[in-house]
Amino acid sequence: MTATLLNHLAEGPASAPPLLLGPSLGTSYALWDKVAPELSAAHRVVRFDLPGHGASAPDLIGPGATVGDLAGLVLALADSLGIERFGYAGVSLGGAVGLHLALHHPERISSLAVICSSAHFNGARPWQERAALVRREGLAGLAESADARWFTPGFSVPRLVRDHRETDPGAYAACCDALAAFDLRDRLAEISVRTLLIAGRQDPATPPAHLREIADAVPHATLVELPGASHLAPAQCPEAVLTALRAHLGGTARRGMEVRREVLGDAHVDRAQARQTPFTARFQDFISRYAWGEIWTDPTLGRRERSMITLTALVAHGHYDELAMHVRAARRNGLSPEEIGAVLLQTAVYCGVPAANSAFATAQRVLAEEEQGGE
Repeated sequence: MTATLLNHLAEGPASAPPLLLGPSLGTSYALWDKVAPELSAAHRVVRFDLPGHGASAPDLIGPGATVGDLAGLVLALADSLGIERFGYAGVSLGGAVGLHLALHHPERISSLAVICSSAHFNGARPWQERAALVRREGLAGLAESADARWFTPGFSVPRLVRDHRETDPGAYAACCDALAAFDLRDRLAEISVRTLLIAGRQDPATPPAHLREIADAVPHATLVELPGASHLAPAQCPEAVLTALRAHLGGTARRGMEVRREVLGDAHVDRAQARQTPFTARFQDFISRYAWGEIWTDPTLGRRERSMITLTALVAHGHYDELAMHVRAARRNGLSPEEIGAVLLQTAVYCGVPAANSAFATAQRVLAEEEQGGE
């Protein structure tokens, strides 16, 4: 924690696409405990605490705060981490922050997910009254009713209820001030970022109608309604939220397929797709997302270097059918026949002469086919 930045937790590879996760009023970044680690396999996930919540300093905002003030703190956090453009997903007040960012700072947002939130929060008066109550009596009373506001009957997350009870009353009240002043209904059509709305069908705080209102107004938005979910859907229905977010954030799969075609060629990928069955579909998706969408798109190494590494690994394990495919890929990635030969000669030293002998035979056949105009 610092005096000027929101407390946060970063997970996932630094080279992966960044994704910021915003919490709801009265919770901490623990709201994302069952979702963030899964998302961090493909993203640089940064989840944060609101002012006075979790371990964030309470004096980051004060009375009369706005959602714009909170959005400014999120941008300051991103700047401190060297993140220029990022995906954003937020719950309730965190979702309102996302809407503000998408409207006022679209150049910073690559995608937006608004979860159990609203473009308005039922007018100013209820939030002004809650802010006054908290400033007068603290949060103990509100924490007692947290389960009823957040979850369906019989479900609870004690850690989040404790976070609610331990939140700084002044900062909580300032967040209530922000919700009281928030209303973007007349500007939703200006949001151009790719947007996902997730509603909990049993959410009493921001019912599905609030999310439908946003979905109807934001161009090309997608709405998902989760049966059995109340207000804190990432805590109560993490698998359902993960499924929706992965589909929304699936740029790795799309980009992976693009790179797969660029490296292996359309003909090879088309054949692989034609052979796909329900039994192999998940594996094909895994290859596109993981191997091609995350590893081959990592800018740390160029494609020439990746081809040389791949050739060596395939020789070492005796995968000569795959080797033939990647000899062709190496040519597409700019390696000359002489360079491919040099790589295979190196494998004779470190992988063994018999392995290199088979590898040279495979590569020679592929290069001869290339000279003859074959694929």
